[in-house]
Amino acid sequence: MQFHHHGYVSTDPRLQPVAGIGKDRPAELPDQMDVLIVGSGPAGMIAAAQLAQYPDVHTRIIERRPGRLEVGQADGIQARSVETFQAFGFAGRLISEAYHLTEMAFWKPDTENPTNIVRTAQKVDDPQGVSEFPHLIVNQARILDYFAEFMANSPSRMTPDYGIEFLDLKVTDEGEYPVEVRVRHTAAEREGEERTIRAKYVLGADGARSGVRTAIGRTLEGKQANHAWGVMDVLARTDFPDIRLKCAIQSHSGGSILLIPREGGHLFRMYVDLGEVSSERAREIRKTTVEEIVEKANSILHPYTVDVRHVAWNSVYEVGHRLTDKFDDVPAELTGERTPRVFIAGDACHTHSAKAGQGMNVSMQDGFNLGWKLGQVVTGRSPESLLATYSEERQVVAQNLIDFDREWSTMMAKRPEEFDDPAELEEFYDKTFEFPAGFMTEYEPSMITGHAEHQELAAGFTVGKRFKSERVVRVCDTNPLHLGHQAEADGRWRIYAFADQPPAGQPSALTDWAAWMAESSESPVRRYTPHGADESSLFDIKAVYQQRHTEFEVVDAPGIFLPEVGPYRVTDRNNVFGVDPEHDIFDQRSISRNGAVVVVRPDQYVAHVLPLTATQELAEFFAGIFTEVER
Repeated sequence: MQFHHHGYVSTDPRLQPVAGIGKDRPAELPDQMDVLIVGSGPAGMIAAAQLAQYPDVHTRIIERRPGRLEVGQADGIQARSVETFQAFGFAGRLISEAYHLTEMAFWKPDTENPTNIVRTAQKVDDPQGVSEFPHLIVNQARILDYFAEFMANSPSRMTPDYGIEFLDLKVTDEGEYPVEVRVRHTAAEREGEERTIRAKYVLGADGARSGVRTAIGRTLEGKQANHAWGVMDVLARTDFPDIRLKCAIQSHSGGSILLIPREGGHLFRMYVDLGEVSSERAREIRKTTVEEIVEKANSILHPYTVDVRHVAWNSVYEVGHRLTDKFDDVPAELTGERTPRVFIAGDACHTHSAKAGQGMNVSMQDGFNLGWKLGQVVTGRSPESLLATYSEERQVVAQNLIDFDREWSTMMAKRPEEFDDPAELEEFYDKTFEFPAGFMTEYEPSMITGHAEHQELAAGFTVGKRFKSERVVRVCDTNPLHLGHQAEADGRWRIYAFADQPPAGQPSALTDWAAWMAESSESPVRRYTPHGADESSLFDIKAVYQQRHTEFEVVDAPGIFLPEVGPYRVTDRNNVFGVDPEHDIFDQRSISRNGAVVVVRPDQYVAHVLPLTATQELAEFFAGIFTEVER
């Protein structure tokens, strides 16, 4: 985090200077806005938090509840999500309060006494070490609180508009605000009042029964699986030894439990198998009482018992795998011809079971993907065609998730004797870990993701996949840190210039590249940075040298890596790095010793890998994304 460059700050530095709409933000929901977000769940809140960093974009988020969510259903936070929270500045605080999931136990019927269960395996949660971030368990409500705090501290000073319900919308294609939205106040003195508001764009993050999805004619396609589960968060006395460990438990009777310890050291969640359900029994099974779920859990856990003393939350649900064909309002036959105006995200466009712990995690990546794109388009930085990439990218991810979840939930529902190999469930958990951890997403080439013809220059930064961080040492203060952790969710593109072999201060391919970035009329910095804005306002440009930090001075680096910032034009020296000798990033990420340029999108995905000499290719890539400004 950087501060003081606008003047001395003695209060919480997370409170950013107010700007744009934040200076005179209407307290009440106005009649017109740039972006309207419907629903304050994970997808809506992360999109709102990202847009809050664009103070010139008037964004509102409405929620029919009268206030914040108090008890959330989702609780699993995958490593990719924690990596995302790092960019929003609250990963550390969340990590300190959450339950850390490091191993998973597997329990099955005892071969000598099948009526009893025994532990048969205990697996490390991240066997390949794919992330430096932990796998966490924490209530969804806390995640939303952190995003709400980030929004309130942003230059926009955004807060959710609670007590307002979405009714309907239509796209008129008229005027500056072409989306007409009917809403109803559900709380306080205006309760029951209906009104029409207008927006340039609308995001429906309003859940599986999404009114926005219905309004644009999209439907969830798929089928409801014929298996029911009872889920409950409880405080209990028990002699089961692994009650503070994630467990997959399969009993001789055929019933199974997925046990998830919760944050705080005492609460835990159980997904209890209620068996196959015909369409005729669906209504009946939903009436299953907590007492019946507890009884079923005890039969599965035999010879152990669980004495439930308090139920914090419970529900009964059937596994469903459903998906919409597109995540925006443009008909398939008009794709590429018409600009999307309405989008859907999260459960509004994909539903699945809770067993793989993906609902909240994938939904947040939906919102993160769209938020910065809306910000760039509304501010005029990018053409409207950028918005079409949202559905193109995220619909494929959702389909892959549903395919994975279908396989995992089917395996969880199997009887032990139905497996060809007794260790099949554990092995599936091992070999597929990277997918539920959130690191298998790989975007196809598009206007914001280049082709991989130069991938060999930085093989560890796969084009289309998330930027996998590694340790470096910051030269100006000698601090060892993770390179990727320096990227904030501020809407900027990251350009990492990995130096060739000559050290800083000597002629090299890097110094030539830096001179082009600073001086050429074709440079994205020169072409797209608005007049009067900081040189680093759109592009966060960092240099990583092959030498140790003790072998050169930070001021030996070219000026493009030492931009002047803030009203006092102070020099930002935080963008120059040397290698950590114990974790040489050039070796760890297979970066060419001839150097490379790695371009990373605002949502942390690698957009391009290029040689230091490929300045024309870099110029052409950004020419398709940004709109040139007058300087």
